[in-house]
Formats: sequence, C-alpha cells, structure tokens
Amino acid sequence: MTSVIEVRFKGNRREYFTWSEDSSSLRLETPVIVEVERGQDFGVVSAVGGIAEKKCQRCGACNGDSGPGVRDSGTAELPAPSPQPLRHIVRIATPDDRKIAADLRIHEDDVRRTVRDRVRQHNLPMKVSDAEWQWDKRKLTIYFTAEQRVDFRALVRDLAGLFRTRIELRQIGARDEAKRLDGIGRCGRQLCIASWLPEGRPVSLSLAKAQGLSLNPVQISGPCGRLLCCLHYEHDFYVQQRKRFPKEGKTIQTAEGNARVVSVDIFRERVTLRADDGATRVVALEQLRL
Repeated sequence: MTSVIEVRFKGNRREYFTWSEDSSSLRLETPVIVEVERGQDFGVVSAVGGIAEKKCQRCGACNGDSGPGVRDSGTAELPAPSPQPLRHIVRIATPDDRKIAADLRIHEDDVRRTVRDRVRQHNLPMKVSDAEWQWDKRKLTIYFTAEQRVDFRALVRDLAGLFRTRIELRQIGARDEAKRLDGIGRCGRQLCIASWLPEGRPVSLSLAKAQGLSLNPVQISGPCGRLLCCLHYEHDFYVQQRKRFPKEGKTIQTAEGNARVVSVDIFRERVTLRADDGATRVVALEQLRL
C-alpha cells in the first residue's frame, strides 16, 4: 500500500512524497533519498501515516520542487506550475549518503559567503540569506531577500560558471527567512514559524489593538522585523474570551451601585470597575455575574 510521507529538508522546508513499501520501515527522523525535479535530494522523515496525509491535504500545493515565485534567469517571475503527482522516496539513506549530506551542509557556509561577495561585485540590492546544495549537486539554491525587483541575470551566469551547476535564486520574504534561519523569539521559545506554524500570514496592528497590546511596532515585532505571528493565531482566543466579559467603557449595575468598566483581565478573570465617586475596585468575573 502506498503511503504519503512528509520529509523535512534544510531550513524547515517540507515536502510530501510517496512510499510504496511497508510504511513501518520509515520512522520519524529516518534519513531518506527522495526524487526531485532534477535528480535526487536528501531529507529526514518528519511525519508519517494519517498525520502526513492530513498535512499534505492542507498544503494543497503539489507544485513540484520549485513552487511559485521562483526566479532563476531574470526579473520575471515564473508562473506556478500545474498540479503534479507526488514524487517518490527512492530509498532509506545509507551512512555514505548521510556523510555526503553532512559535508554539503558544512561547505554551504563558504558558498553563502562567496555569493555575498559576488552580489557586492555586481552591486545588487539584495541580501543573501542562505545557500542549499541539492544532495547530488545538480542544483544550488540561493535564498535572498530584497525590497524591490532585482535583475540578477549576470549574477546567475557568474555563479553558474563558478560552481558548475544549475543555479536557482529564490526570493523570500522576511517571515520565510526567519523560518529558514530559525531563532528564539521574545517569549524565550523557538520561533513559531520555524517549529510548528505551517505558514506566516499577514498580521495587522488591529489584531494587537483587539488584544489590548501596545501599538508600538518595536514591542510587538519578532526577530524578522514583522509583527508577531502569534497575534494572528491567538486572535480567535481573545475574541471568544472577551465575549464573557462586559465591554470596556460600559456602565453596569453592581451590588454597590453603578460602575464603569475600566479594564478586563481575561487570564485572571477579573474586571476593574470605577464608581461614580471615582473609587476603583477589582472584582472577579464570577462575583460580577452574581
């Protein structure tokens, strides 16, 4: 029976493949060699069974190795390829395969520095974030960020002559860069976008306002310089919890007379009230309901 397997590559990149043999032979963190657009690549199993199938359905891409937004020969973006069937896992990686992959990871730092030097020589307004060799060295992918469109055709020719392989320059956003490079957020934990969040959705200041947070972007931004991803996925929780509390600014009737709601604390389930004489007091939500 053919199974769907999620495979993780460098930079938290994940893709889905089929495995026609016994699925029990593949466990989490099993290194594998997979079929890609132009040869073979090395990855690690990150999900199997029903979990992998659900994640694959949620992904809904199946657009091959490149995916939309890849540019490798000029300024024009290539159109997203039409849906394609999932590629296959070729085999479980051998110790020699793993050694090749480890050596490539070590040399990629030197590749990145070399590419940065060439970018400066070509005077291009782009920041090189990462470099990733395909396991069989048939392709070298350079990830970069830029504030505007970049004409890097001369750079591609230069790098192709230098590394003697196919060069793919892939422009990514600030959140995608944080996902690839990983890091620690202001909460002291691993970045959500690099650990479990499937994708980085746009976040607006209105979400911070709805959660009663400071509207200073410096205080509510992550290492990537964009507003925190948690503002988006935690928003529904705040909306649901606030329905249990009276609205701030509203005048309500209590056992001690009318009072205006100054603030609410949804975590401690407390409400701060101000009476007509200016006195303030904190009341538990349960007592307020009584």
